[in-house]
Amino acid sequence: MRTALSFLLGALGCQAAEKPHILYILVDDYGWADAGWHRPPGYKEIQTPTFDSLIQQGIELDRHYVFKFCSPTRSAVQSGRNPINVNVLNVDPTYLNPEDPVSGYASVPRNMTGMAEQIKKGGYNTHMYGKWDAGMATPQHTPKGRGYDDSMFYFHHANDYWTYYTNECEGRPIVDLYHNEGPGHGLNNSKCSQTNQEGCTYEDTLFADQVIKSVGGWKEEDPPLFIFWAPHIVHAPLQVPQPYVDKFSFINDPPRQMYHAMVNFVDTAVGNVTSLLHQKGMWNNTLIVLHADNGGPIYKEGTAGANNYPLKGGKVSNWEGGIRVNAFVSGGYLPEKVRGTKKEGYICGWDWYTTLSHVAGVVPVDEKASKAGLPDIDGMNMWPYLSGDVDASPRTRIPIGDSVGVLYGETLVGGLIENEYKILVGNLSQSGWTGLTWPNETSSWDPSTSFQICGVTPETGCLFNIIEDPGEHNNLAALKDDIFKSMLSNLTAIKTFTPNRGEPSPAACREAAKNGDYWVPFAHLDSE
Repeated sequence: MRTALSFLLGALGCQAAEKPHILYILVDDYGWADAGWHRPPGYKEIQTPTFDSLIQQGIELDRHYVFKFCSPTRSAVQSGRNPINVNVLNVDPTYLNPEDPVSGYASVPRNMTGMAEQIKKGGYNTHMYGKWDAGMATPQHTPKGRGYDDSMFYFHHANDYWTYYTNECEGRPIVDLYHNEGPGHGLNNSKCSQTNQEGCTYEDTLFADQVIKSVGGWKEEDPPLFIFWAPHIVHAPLQVPQPYVDKFSFINDPPRQMYHAMVNFVDTAVGNVTSLLHQKGMWNNTLIVLHADNGGPIYKEGTAGANNYPLKGGKVSNWEGGIRVNAFVSGGYLPEKVRGTKKEGYICGWDWYTTLSHVAGVVPVDEKASKAGLPDIDGMNMWPYLSGDVDASPRTRIPIGDSVGVLYGETLVGGLIENEYKILVGNLSQSGWTGLTWPNETSSWDPSTSFQICGVTPETGCLFNIIEDPGEHNNLAALKDDIFKSMLSNLTAIKTFTPNRGEPSPAACREAAKNGDYWVPFAHLDSE
């Protein structure tokens, strides 16, 4: 059991060394089979030379788990909590329950301390660029309110890459782009599209340029950098600058072509940043974390473009293809003895809050949340495991979050991983496997209509040994009924957090109209 004293001693040990720059990259909807290191050498369709090189210099994280879709993972990352203790719903950020001024909003409750707030305590300059999707209702829900000194981002699950529009108010498209403490007026393109790109700024270029600006502007006398970079890529809509589309013209399936072009774009963008880190002499004191927010989307007959082969399922399902994601750490700050290795112990997206706090020399406690009666931080410190000081991950158990619906309903525990076993309960979509090449023009399988019911008896249940059977082909529930019953009992005993997040608030559109049809915080509280 971790104690405050043991964590403090570890943090002080980290303080004794020079604190590294931290570059945390959260890639959106990135499929398992769409990563170069999960394909044979020379596989032409997947071109991720930067990522592949970073893994060769770093650590491949083979068992990295997150929630099955966007906002809960991002809420977990920013709060350091399993989604069942912060948010399991993908509601729009316009939701509001005025009866609950603490948790009556989309995403992260107002009184939880953000990851950047913790890292700032370690003397860092903090930056956030890209997709936020962790709240919008009040100023405290924005990156600035969560501890980021500089930010440029969008609030919602997705927007248009060329116009930055998302959703409408009374028929008017609303721009989703925010810069620090106000709308990003004048930064969006109003008449651009995938077929009209001349003179236009692609959204992920805008965000990548902010990362370049932050790294390029750093000076030796400045505090270390913490940059949280969350590209829109590879989330829908499938849009990317035309030169990248042309680069993959040999692919005859349009969604797959666009998706692989987008993956190549973000790989190139990350390469530009790592090259700058080398040029400025910052590389040797930089730690890079990269992972996906969920598995690749294979729904809608493959029109989303992703592939998770050989894993089962994809985004919005709790099969391995939905929650086990591409991940690695790299950078010159990693001890030489762990470079070029693969770690197969369990790590979760919410563990980075605690781990990076440790690297920053900070003991992550959340007094604000405790005073408000909110769940505590439950991320684990993975640095001893990553640095090679210990051989095994401290995490042997992962409660898997779920809900009655994507937008409504109580928080559920939809599964549980304990050691090598995984149990699932409920009616799971995408209950099947794609092929080596997916999507394609010959397959008629629609994952969205493929369901499997995992019951609560050994005869109807779902139990897998995910170490020996990572593709979840062999159901062991009936064969190992004692393990199934024990894990089901453990699962049902897990406590969860279910606030009433309300419903879409008309105030969101009113505030957007006052701000030139840009999304902005809209719930003004007396305490602010």
